Amino acid sequence: MGLRLRPGVSTTDTAYGTVLLDERSGDYWQLNPTAARALRLLADGSTAEQAAAAMAEEFDVDEPRALRDVTALVGQLRAAGLVRP
Repeated sequence: MGLRLRPGVSTTDTAYGTVLLDERSGDYWQLNPTAARALRLLADGSTAEQAAAAMAEEFDVDEPRALRDVTALVGQLRAAGLVRP
């Protein structure tokens, strides 16, 4: 799958996760550490299923729950127009 932020969206890691800034609109989004980790996995080329498996192992959550969370994150990023189609 892999997920790519669209041009004009920048990221900054913080003590609380990652902030995404849409440079066009000035809007920003705060991702908690688990969402930030999922985004990094997806941006590095993992499929949603691969990211969910890694998240389940790292955060002691079952894979079906992790997959729902990763899928929801991708849906929210798409709805906000932050990722490439």
